[in-house]
Order: sequence, then C-alpha cells, then structure tokens
Amino acid sequence: MQNNRYQEALVLPIFEIITQAASELGLETYVIGGFVRDFFLKRNQRKDIDIVTIGDGIALANKVAALLPHTPKVQVFKTYGTAMLRHQDLEIEFVGARKESYAKESRNPKVSKGTLEDDQKRRDFTINALALSLQESNFGELLDPFDGIIDLKDKILRTPLQPAQTYSDDPLRMLRAIRFASQLNFVIEKASLNAITENANRLQIITKERIVEEVHKIMLSNKPSLGFKLLEKTGLLKQILPELIALKGVDEVEGQTHKDNFYHTLEVVDNICKTTEDLWLRWAALLHDIGKAPTKKYDKKVGWTFHAHEFVGSKMVYKLFKRLKMPLNNKMKFVQKMVLLSSRPIVLASNVTDSAVRRLIFDAGDDIESLMLLCEADITTKNPKKFKRYHKNFELVRNKIKEVEERDRIRNFQPPISGELIMETFNLKPCREIGIIKEAIKEAILEGKIANDYDESFEFMKKKGEELGLTLS
Repeated sequence: MQNNRYQEALVLPIFEIITQAASELGLETYVIGGFVRDFFLKRNQRKDIDIVTIGDGIALANKVAALLPHTPKVQVFKTYGTAMLRHQDLEIEFVGARKESYAKESRNPKVSKGTLEDDQKRRDFTINALALSLQESNFGELLDPFDGIIDLKDKILRTPLQPAQTYSDDPLRMLRAIRFASQLNFVIEKASLNAITENANRLQIITKERIVEEVHKIMLSNKPSLGFKLLEKTGLLKQILPELIALKGVDEVEGQTHKDNFYHTLEVVDNICKTTEDLWLRWAALLHDIGKAPTKKYDKKVGWTFHAHEFVGSKMVYKLFKRLKMPLNNKMKFVQKMVLLSSRPIVLASNVTDSAVRRLIFDAGDDIESLMLLCEADITTKNPKKFKRYHKNFELVRNKIKEVEERDRIRNFQPPISGELIMETFNLKPCREIGIIKEAIKEAILEGKIANDYDESFEFMKKKGEELGLTLS
C-alpha cells in the first residue's frame, strides 16, 4: 500500500465541507472511484463524485447539506443505503462502506456494514478501487490495496477479487470492462477476458436498458471497434446484436468471395467517429449493412448480390430498437432513414444528374449532411487510387447538392399547389384525383419538368386535370 498524498486532487471547496462534516460526526471518510481514477489519468474533471464513509452515509450527506449555502435537497435511496445531493454543477453520492453478497439469479446484492477495504473489494476494477482520504490527519492520502495505480500505468483492467466471481456476481461488469477498454484504450487482462467469456450467458439477467447504456458509451468512444471486437470475442455481442454477428465471415462460390461485412462495418463506425459525435449517426453507421445478411445471394452472372438490403435493413432497425427497449421515436426514425438511403449517394456518384440530386435532397431533408458523412465513412478501400477517386466523386455530389439547393429550394419542400386549391379549381369534393394531381406536381418538380414555383405548378395542374377529364370551375 502506498502512503503518498495527493492533496492537489482535492482542491474543490466541497471536499473541505465534507471533511468538516465527517469530522463533526466522527466518521472516517474517503473519495473513491471514477473521480480518483480520472485524476491520475489526467482526464477532464468529473462532475460526479463518490464518497464512502465508515458508518452512516445518509447521515453524512445530510450533515454536508446543512453546511452548504442554500442547503441542497438530499435524495435518499434507503434500499441501497445511499444518498445524493447536487451542489453547483456537481453530483455527490454518499454511501456507508459495505460488504456485498449475491444470489445467482440477481445482480442486486445483500448488503452489510464493512471496512474501507471491504468496500474496495466490491469494486469492479482495481483502477476504480482507488481511494483518497478526507481525514484532516492524512488528507489526500492514497489507499490502494490492489495496486490500481500500477494497473493505470500499465493500462490494464483487472478485478480486485477473482474475475470469475466479480463477473458472475454482477454481469454488468463484463460490459463495463469492455467499455473501459474501449474508452481508455486499456487491455483486459487474460484471466478477466477468459472469465467474461465463461460468464457471457449471465448477461441474460441484466436489463436491456442497462445493456444499451453501456453500448452507447462504447459507441461514443473514439474508436468503438475496440469494444465491438471484444464483445464479439467474448460471446456478448451475439446476445445483444445478433444482426451484426450475421454479417461475419466470407462466403466463396466458384472462386468468388465478398468482403467480411462485420469488419467492414466496424471500420465505417470508426471512420464516422472522426467526423461526428452524434450517437444516432454512429448507430446508423453500425447498422447500415445489417440488411445484407438476409439478402445475400450468389448470381452466376454477376456474383454476390444484396438486392434491397437498405430497405430490409431499415425494417430491421425497428425490430432491433424494440427488442433492446431503445426509444421508438424520431431517433429510431433517423437511423432507419440513414440505413434506407445509405447507398443513394454512392449510386449518384457515378452519374450526378439534377433530377436524382433533387430526389435525394427531398428524401433526406435536413439530414442530407448526415447522410453524406455516412457515405464518406463507408469508403474503406485500401487502394489509394480508389480511395481518392471515391472521395472526389462524393465531392462532385456535394457540389451538385449545393447547386440544386440554391436553385430549386427542394429541401423539405411542399408542392406550391394545395389540395384545397385543386378542389376549388375543378369544383371537386375529396377524391383520389386530388392526390394524383398533387403527386404529379411533386414528381414534375423533382424531375425538373417544371420549376418549384406557383405559376408553373398551376399551369401543370390545369393540364393534368384535363388529362383526368376534369373541367375548370
């Protein structure tokens, strides 16, 4: 155990208040977990702070609140023996040091009072078991019984107890291990990785919401492929996203193969992470090819085909979101749209016509830039000449989009002629002809046959009405 002091980690005024409160109550108190870990990693200062005390954590929270100006409200979670308060932009959680024991069918432990070391043993990783003293006598002293500082230096994820026990007790820790590996670019030690693989089926007792929360954090790391490769290797991914596992592997028929769409997908996700922090656009990159597994066929004339995989994939997005209890709202619809349109700019790149660009702008609407980012991320060729040519083609598409947008004002447009005007012009009651005329006007504008303005649309409407046998009122 080291006896170094790190008072510079505890410069926030709140720590002085906690020390005063703990002293008045006679409680031995420490800051522990992510705040301490990130101080040593020199990461951005965390806004959530975990405080552990040898005794009553709720009483300590109430005492701290009483010493703070404006006495913030203390939220008490009696089931877990914890309390939380918010002060300025900080969220501070208090808990009494405890021991934990787990039943096989649950990740919710039975809790009993314990020492600081008991509390450190229950932590998921040695790097999260680091504690700094808040006692006046040894303020800032590091307590590190499991050599977490060494693991931080070596960039290793290791559990305080035997890994099989740690992951079996709380299977969510398996996802947390992979998430930390992805976020911090750490290596999971071999014994831990083996234990995760052996306990992979224990993931079934974790709620979908908690699983998705960890997957989101992997998605938001700088290089998500690190996490997804570990999820696949340990057998966790097939339980969460079997649609991705179905993309894995390369088939060969008559000497013709196709690329491994699983690893291609991970490259696309890493690529898009260089240009956006939008979680849902990253999800679109992850799912953009999921329709290829069910649509994969071999044609003797043209080789491997994936006809309509974008359409099939967009339908699969809904089922996937529903299964994982993800929001079935505009976020899901955005991902569906990106998957559905993901090949359109690629096709356009070889023949950039005004009408095709107008349709793309109309269909993509305000998401056109996101779609272009996705398509550019989809370029994973290792051939430098092809890479340069593909990007140059997309530059042509972007320029044409800008040109058409400025001229035709197509994005999110509504045809200049309303259904009410059609009814008035031809003295009609609601009928199918109104829809036919409106659709014909829209198509004529998108095809460039008429301009996106009232006068040309009105004249076109009259001609179309005549074709349908309608008479002007």
